[in-house]
Amino acid sequence: MTTHRGISKFAIAAAAGAAMCAASPAMAQFGSPGGDRDPYMDLPDEITLSGVVRDFRERTAEGGHPDFERRPSSGFGHYMYIVEDELDGRGMPVFHSTGKKVTGNWRDAQGRNIMAPRDYIASRDGDSSGSVSSSQTGAATDADNFAMWFQGVDGVNSSAPLSLTMVRQEDSNVYTFDDKEDSFFADRGGFFPINGELYGNSAGDSKNFHFTFHLATEFVYERDAGLVFSFIGDDDVWVFVDGKLVIDIGGVHSAVSQTIDIDRLEWLEDGETYTLDFFFCERHRTQSNFRIETTLQLRNVELPPTSALYD
Repeated sequence: MTTHRGISKFAIAAAAGAAMCAASPAMAQFGSPGGDRDPYMDLPDEITLSGVVRDFRERTAEGGHPDFERRPSSGFGHYMYIVEDELDGRGMPVFHSTGKKVTGNWRDAQGRNIMAPRDYIASRDGDSSGSVSSSQTGAATDADNFAMWFQGVDGVNSSAPLSLTMVRQEDSNVYTFDDKEDSFFADRGGFFPINGELYGNSAGDSKNFHFTFHLATEFVYERDAGLVFSFIGDDDVWVFVDGKLVIDIGGVHSAVSQTIDIDRLEWLEDGETYTLDFFFCERHRTQSNFRIETTLQLRNVELPPTSALYD
């Protein structure tokens, strides 16, 4: 099998995983086909994926980053089109614009939020159109500042490895990571992986609200196998398959969901291996929600032996 995209040197290497998935109303079509025997009992009960978290200071602090604790000119909310549709040669997202505020979500026939149409994502019967503002409204500042979100920059961010454990749902091939169900994060009241670490908590607060997270994974594509990836949470989240954007939840907002049905990516070849890169940013002092759901069998990307664990 062939991996179709190189991985950034900043991604984390770890032992190969198996399946990572999730269950929620957004993915209610998945689950047990019935019967007394768990048809998925040969799958692991848990699978751990490893990535890198980067800590930032908010914009008003000394050495702070201007995109953290920034209020867009059109207010907080879900913004699309902050990033380009393809990753760069290092496997990193590229700044496209300051963002357009979503005024109505695109949805599929099952009522799930989906990304605005792209020519590389097939449409389906029952899809309904959404809308965005006509002007760019400052959900991010500029390309130079955005380039620091997911790469190490001395004095701007500080990094550490971070692993997430996916839990298989009962009698199902569906795995989930949910900050409300994971004991470590539930005790912290949300997705706060670095409280008291790296640059420390946000000034005057008991939590660290300003960080990014990148997972670099891969999967074997199986056509017509019901492969889906969903996320619900805040703030910015972008997901790329084979280097192409498939989930676009930019901006500072309360929890927002979006789903990609992998069979819509009609250029994928059955039985081949593809990358999935997941980019997350928490940049505002209110809450941090994080739930991944997928029927993809994701595994960590193996990097060359010379690649650093993190910088």
